[in-house]
Amino acid sequence: MARLLLFNKPYGVLSQFTGGGPGETLAAFIQLPGLYPAGRLDKDSEGLLLLTDDGGLQHRLSHPRHKQWKTYWVQVEGVPEAGQLERLRRGVELNDGPTRPARVRPLAEPALWPRDPPVRFRRQIPTAWIEIAIREGRNRQVRRMTAAVGLPTLRLVRVAVGRWGLDGLLPGESRLLEVRGPD
Repeated sequence: MARLLLFNKPYGVLSQFTGGGPGETLAAFIQLPGLYPAGRLDKDSEGLLLLTDDGGLQHRLSHPRHKQWKTYWVQVEGVPEAGQLERLRRGVELNDGPTRPARVRPLAEPALWPRDPPVRFRRQIPTAWIEIAIREGRNRQVRRMTAAVGLPTLRLVRVAVGRWGLDGLLPGESRLLEVRGPD
């Protein structure tokens, strides 16, 4: 059996154990030895980060070849139009090539924890939420995708990877599971 830790990574925390200031790395939250991140979340993104002690499971969770769906709730600047959502669904052209098609839908504002620091607010520019699920994991991909269709990302929260979700974990909280490694 492999250990799998579901961790709600707070805003401003690096997806690594070393290299940041006090409170800026996983070491401030996770004291279990032998666990390594299966994938990454940018410092300015929040939400589900999976860590495991099984190299095969880590590879299966994070490598694009295994096509694990990663689901994000994204607060964007502006109100998405049908054409913008359809472009995201079909895939958009980025400077490192086209993205694969994504699952995209409008989303009512989710009941999330407050972000510290808060998202910037501009009274004259509306914001909206969308859910995006992708099977890739390029650097800052979701942010670049929304920007490519004219909807800059203000807040990005990963809520699921494959069959695992946040399920009530608050920022900084984690849940340890025992799962079968890849067979």
